[in-house]
Amino acid sequence: MTLLRTPERSSLAPSAESGTAPVPATPESPRRAPRRLPAIALYGALALAAVLTLLPFAWVVSGSLRSLDEIRSDPGAWLPSAPTFDNFVRLFTGEGFAVYLVNSLVVAAIVVVGNIVTASLAGYALSKFDFRGKKLAFGAVLAALMVPYTAVFVPQFVVTVNLGLIDTLAGIAGPSITLPLSIFIMRQYASSVPDELLEAARLDGAGEFRTFFRVFLPLAGPAVATITIMSFLNSWNNFIWPLIVAQSTRTYTLPVGLAATNKAAANLTDYGLSLAGALVVMLPVLVLFLFLQRYFVQGIAATGIR
Repeated sequence: MTLLRTPERSSLAPSAESGTAPVPATPESPRRAPRRLPAIALYGALALAAVLTLLPFAWVVSGSLRSLDEIRSDPGAWLPSAPTFDNFVRLFTGEGFAVYLVNSLVVAAIVVVGNIVTASLAGYALSKFDFRGKKLAFGAVLAALMVPYTAVFVPQFVVTVNLGLIDTLAGIAGPSITLPLSIFIMRQYASSVPDELLEAARLDGAGEFRTFFRVFLPLAGPAVATITIMSFLNSWNNFIWPLIVAQSTRTYTLPVGLAATNKAAANLTDYGLSLAGALVVMLPVLVLFLFLQRYFVQGIAATGIR
């Protein structure tokens, strides 16, 4: 008679006593400490680079709060022994920096608004419309990006004189109202907007201007922020053109006024006053970038600028 053998219980079969399956042994996970070393080194290097970048700015802030005698006695000190705001008081009362600040803000506002309006319209047309000469127009924008500023400086000055805009804020802002870089940024961003969204608006009865203002422009926030920052920097830091166009102190912008303040000191440079003026020039740019940095990064990534 043949005996039937019962199958052996597998080691992974449920136990009759516990009713649960034993968990198979897993190999020990590798130690993660070595993997973290490159990340720690990277963050350490970035932190060191950030500190080195901020050191000059910290020294400017410290120097603006020190008197001239204190700076001359110990130029390398990082902390003022007796902080004072006298440099800022003299800057806005005796040196006319309040007028220069208002002039710079007016010129920057004209330049920023002009670039947003013209670049948005031109970039949208170059990306979404098909018309004769479209490639030629975009090629002209690219060519304008490659032309150095010194090559068009004299023609711009002649046109400004003929228009009677010398020694006016409009004459200072005029050449920067439409920048080729702004048109290029908006055109590249408009190319990333799906055509189906615009076609859907047109099918719903929206005209081209309504489609532009109600559909495209709200989507172009990152590009608008990028244009705002770049055109503001171009206007705020511009020195040569305002120096030539402004014929009197009433139309001086901040960079020109700061240079005039240093020149007026003759043989004795008032370092505290100069550092206070430099701080006033830098702060609006930093504030603007802090508010728009998220959109600025999105705009740069979307347009493909490197």
